[in-house]
Amino acid sequence: MNVNWNRRSLLGHSLLAAAGLGPASQWAIAAEKAPLFKISLTQYSLHRMLASGKLDNMDFTAFTRKEFGINAVEYWNRPFFKQAEDKAYLAQMRKRADDVGIQGLVILIDGEGNLGDPDSAARKESVRRHHKWVVAAKQLGCHSIRVNARSKGSYQEQLKLSADGLRQLSEFAATLEMNVIVENHGGLSSNGEWLAKVMKTVGMKNCGTLPDFGNFGDYDRYKGVRETMPFAKSVSAKAHDFDEAGNETKTDFLKMMKIVLSFGYHGYVGIEFEGGRISEVEGVHATQRLLKRVRKQLTV
Repeated sequence: MNVNWNRRSLLGHSLLAAAGLGPASQWAIAAEKAPLFKISLTQYSLHRMLASGKLDNMDFTAFTRKEFGINAVEYWNRPFFKQAEDKAYLAQMRKRADDVGIQGLVILIDGEGNLGDPDSAARKESVRRHHKWVVAAKQLGCHSIRVNARSKGSYQEQLKLSADGLRQLSEFAATLEMNVIVENHGGLSSNGEWLAKVMKTVGMKNCGTLPDFGNFGDYDRYKGVRETMPFAKSVSAKAHDFDEAGNETKTDFLKMMKIVLSFGYHGYVGIEFEGGRISEVEGVHATQRLLKRVRKQLTV
């Protein structure tokens, strides 16, 4: 429960109390007004625009607010890879986000080595290279960094190695009250059962998952999300293409969101569009419309 009530919240509850509504009734009304889940945008959805220069990283949050009316984002480290330790640059990013009312949630981290590398020195180096992103995420107001659990070897060997690297990184993140979350993102991480076992092996509250609707390969995506949701601190609504009715062609969003909500998750669901048949902007809009429609269907 958020105990940091603002003046408006206190005033609202005072009015409810004056109307003769007890605490239970007040909370029931508040629950009715709260959405089943909130919608955010993952920066990777616009990676082609960013790579071509049509959209500058510094303008991402303002563009997100103006074009989509979205108030929260998951950053991607590639567009500001060289500025990870540039405090002034990060401060400007934060200011740009704050100016338009955008909340940073997560930074998706790629290109910093394998946290489950079989070589202990390389594994420690990867952990060290991720440290700066934990610090950067903190400065940007995020609650987590998303990492990849990549390794080599047998099923059990990779489980042990990945858990070791994740534990080392999570111990550092804990000192900053930050989370380390793992996406199903290729290799054994796309096996929901394996990733759940990794989480249990790490056994730290600040180490969790970011279930992605896609990225499961041949593994059953609904089973995979169900297995990783108990550890979820964020959710990614992956979309590639849509049919004439506006439904995603590979994932039944209604079925998937029923699974997500069944675990009591009511946080942000990040739009991650990766299709090529339509533009990135059109894809984000299409995914947003679908999520809003599903939310309406599930709201009773």
